Amino acid sequence: MKHLAGYVGLAPSMYQSGNSQRTMGMTPRANRLLRSYFVEASWQAIRADPIMQAYYRKHQGKNVKSIIVKVARKLLSRTLAVIKTEVPYTIGVIE
Repeated sequence: MKHLAGYVGLAPSMYQSGNSQRTMGMTPRANRLLRSYFVEASWQAIRADPIMQAYYRKHQGKNVKSIIVKVARKLLSRTLAVIKTEVPYTIGVIE
């Protein structure tokens, strides 16, 4: 999942030098088109899926852009689960 999230651009980038380590924003080397698709799809998922809406509301009060990236990553993991298990995605069902 980490590699897929890095490819799509939904994983945070890391900067390491010696003993110092910093977490930065989203990875710059990513498939920007896929990332934008997942971010837009996550806005729709918040409106349509009550589980995603609850996840979004749980993180309310933080930066909206960082919350939507969290939702997009959750949507990406659900998409990967649908591909692997070949079971259709059902709105409002936790697996």
